[in-house]
Amino acid sequence: MCLGIPMQIVEIDGYNARCEAKGVEREVSLFMLQDDTVAVGDHVMVHVGYALQKLSPQEAQSTWELLDQIVDSQEALS
Repeated sequence: MCLGIPMQIVEIDGYNARCEAKGVEREVSLFMLQDDTVAVGDHVMVHVGYALQKLSPQEAQSTWELLDQIVDSQEALS
């Protein structure tokens, strides 16, 4: 199973961006979004270091809510 993580762009340098999610920052390639306009503050779905698509803030939030529910249910089973 593959897992994409919603992150917010905090800095852009060419096809590279610094993205943040829940206090964690990562370098992310924007190469796969070169046909889209991306800007600081945009949300993107990140998988293995690549931004795969832009997300609305609402899509990013709802994705995080679902991921948090998965983590909570796993912790409850432990």
